[in-house]
Amino acid sequence: MIIDRIGTRKATLLFGTICLLGAILTAATPRFVVMAGGRLIFGMGAESLIVAITTALAKWFRGKELSFAFGINLVIARFGTLLAQSSPSWARSAYNSWQTPWLIGVGFVTLCVVGPILYWILEVRAERHYHLGRAGETDKVVAHDILKFSRSYWYLVGLCVVFYSAIFPFETFAVKFFQHTQRMPLSDAGLLLSILTACTMLGTPLFGLLADRVGKRALLMILGSALLIPVFSIMGYVHSDLVVHVRLPWPWSTQFVAPIHLVASMAMMGVAFSLVPAVIWPSVAYIVEQKTLGTALGLMTMIQNFGMAYFNDRLGKTNDLANAGAANPGGYLSMLHILTALASLGVVFAILLRRRETGPHGHGLESITIRSSG
Repeated sequence: MIIDRIGTRKATLLFGTICLLGAILTAATPRFVVMAGGRLIFGMGAESLIVAITTALAKWFRGKELSFAFGINLVIARFGTLLAQSSPSWARSAYNSWQTPWLIGVGFVTLCVVGPILYWILEVRAERHYHLGRAGETDKVVAHDILKFSRSYWYLVGLCVVFYSAIFPFETFAVKFFQHTQRMPLSDAGLLLSILTACTMLGTPLFGLLADRVGKRALLMILGSALLIPVFSIMGYVHSDLVVHVRLPWPWSTQFVAPIHLVASMAMMGVAFSLVPAVIWPSVAYIVEQKTLGTALGLMTMIQNFGMAYFNDRLGKTNDLANAGAANPGGYLSMLHILTALASLGVVFAILLRRRETGPHGHGLESITIRSSG
């Protein structure tokens, strides 16, 4: 709602500054309470900054390769995550001190302030040459506007919650799952999980470009959600002695050995995790009015995070109740059943969305393409 009231320029700079303050506070002292406070501040700024950036992209690219623009944005974001996760290799010497890695982080987070300043300058310059919409459109949003969101929006929210709750909570337990069920070493289990990141970095912009070209966004979300269903069944019920040597490019620059059925299932998950995010977030921009887009994206992000937090806790308790572990690898089946159910619910929400969008109350998700929007 703040984004919709003050606009994307001020919002990105505000939230970027909050991120930087949180990062600086975290790096300032090893005292746990101070570091935790810094992380809290950083998280408040970061989640809001993501929504602001998403809103800004929608403002500039709606009807003009919007899904492709979102895909590129996701690739850059995941590459940043990848750099952080692999920093013990490319910044090995920095880990001789507790503070140096945090200071490197502060350096990266400085871009959260520099970027919005450059964006502000570019948009001000563009306003002199192009029509970007009336500034007054963003200053009238009220909480009551949330009640006006269409059924299609809530179907998108439902799909977002169950889909992301099947992906990220699984990642929480994936390394231990691979170790306990396949007797894989820790390094190989981590690299097997990273196939997911590698697939999304390649696939997300490509699927975004496909959505811009052909439309059919709800249909693509059905396909992506359906692809996730057999993944967890393969992990739970397929047992094979066949292994494959996998070589990952930079920044991994390494190879490992893993069962072929797990490599295939992680690749399938990677395709699903490329397809659905590349389509679902841009779709919000076609369903809600521009003046409430920030509110809609923020609400969807908030509900998504509630879902992921709940299922992280739920899956952990389920594994404990089933005594899942190296001595009882079959105990992980209950977790996989829950994840399969979430993926199935995703298909249901996507089908409901397609039915709505192909009817008289549709917003053009299935028909809007680069050609149709001029």
